[in-house]
Amino acid sequence: MIERIGLARPKELEARGITRAHLARLVAQGQVIRQARGIYAAASHEPTPSHTLAQVGKRLPGAVFCLITALRFHDLTTQSAPEVWIALAEKARAPQLDYPRLRIARFSGQARTQGIEVHKTEGVPIRVYSAAKTVADCFKYRNKIGIDVAVEALRDFSRKYRGGANDLARFARICRVTRVMQPYLDSIA
Repeated sequence: MIERIGLARPKELEARGITRAHLARLVAQGQVIRQARGIYAAASHEPTPSHTLAQVGKRLPGAVFCLITALRFHDLTTQSAPEVWIALAEKARAPQLDYPRLRIARFSGQARTQGIEVHKTEGVPIRVYSAAKTVADCFKYRNKIGIDVAVEALRDFSRKYRGGANDLARFARICRVTRVMQPYLDSIA
């Protein structure tokens, strides 16, 4: 049973019959490893490339991964950020995590609620903006991440998602970046 423990919180383990005292003994014996505060996994658990996203998704179930993190998830960039980008409402309190470092982008209205996809990684449901929404967001936040990253994402998106122009146009309208993106769309076409 311990071998099947993916990322789990103590309450989830208690529901499986593993008390906190038993969990402490398993950690002391090396059968279970504390991944982060309040997150445990079996010692035999093999992390995936999205392990960090699973950790954040486990600790912040309402978090939506955006910008560079979402680009990496959708394989639309060569960039690698040292922090995890999450989207929050304009007035939401920023969460405090010891690991990983979080980078917060503030969204409001439809730009915050539209284009969210739910994926499972390591058994944990994570919320990520769709590829088209992420590209539009990159143009919206081009001053934070760089216009070169946004253009690279647009190029990769147009190669990978041939029929995604309608979605891209829809999210460009929602994010109010249609005019900003148009010259780059024309040069790619």
